[in-house]
Amino acid sequence: MELRTARLVLRRARPGDLDDVHAILSDPRAMRYWSTLPHETLAESAAYLDDMLVAATDRDLFIVEQAGRVIGRVGMWKQPEVGFILHPDSWGRGFGYEAMQAFIAHAFATHDIPELTADADPRNEASLGLLRKLGFVETGRAERTFLIGGEWFDSVYLALRRPS
Repeated sequence: MELRTARLVLRRARPGDLDDVHAILSDPRAMRYWSTLPHETLAESAAYLDDMLVAATDRDLFIVEQAGRVIGRVGMWKQPEVGFILHPDSWGRGFGYEAMQAFIAHAFATHDIPELTADADPRNEASLGLLRKLGFVETGRAERTFLIGGEWFDSVYLALRRPS
């Protein structure tokens, strides 16, 4: 399955995506507010990619390509929670918004869910701004929700209701 936008192709992961996925997941800038530390080895990223390749009914994940190059991942990692990550070289160009718009339309068209949810670090202003621009609204906050590399991270919870 593919989703196409003006500049992007969202498609299912393939084994050949490993080097590109590792380039994202090993970059400390991309992983600053992610739920794990940056990947130190290709084996870590291979395990991550292998997990993406397994079909599961509670998730719906897409690789994001721009001009034939893998620049990120979007989707539901566990229904109904969405997430996204882009390589820093792709930041600030509207690709996250474009990819998430396409994914959100797909998610509501193919999944019987009343809303999509997201969990973001309150310091991650770029992701929070993107989610709000997409129509997500804050539903709550919690402190010390993730312990990653000896550092506690807080959470902002957001939701986007199914369009009527």
